[in-house]
Amino acid sequence: MASYVIGHISIRDPDKWEAYRSQVPATLAPWRAEIVFRGRRMAVFSGEHPHADTVVLRFPDAASARAWFASPAYQALIPLREQAADVVLVAYEA
Repeated sequence: MASYVIGHISIRDPDKWEAYRSQVPATLAPWRAEIVFRGRRMAVFSGEHPHADTVVLRFPDAASARAWFASPAYQALIPLREQAADVVLVAYEA
């Protein structure tokens, strides 16, 4: 069953965010994951949503999503991510 990781993002430092973002694809490759899309909020039709950007990652299964997040390659990027933006990552099974 495919799994998706959705990131809700508020960028604080665009240069650091670009440095982080450019390194993420290499961390996805070992887990056969892909970036489905990256986008900027167009509108909030219902409720409240403070984040302006979103990314959706697709993994072949839940184990791959968990392993990616826990991987040394991705964990090494977290300090840069935390300097660059406020990010909420949520995993879903589909």
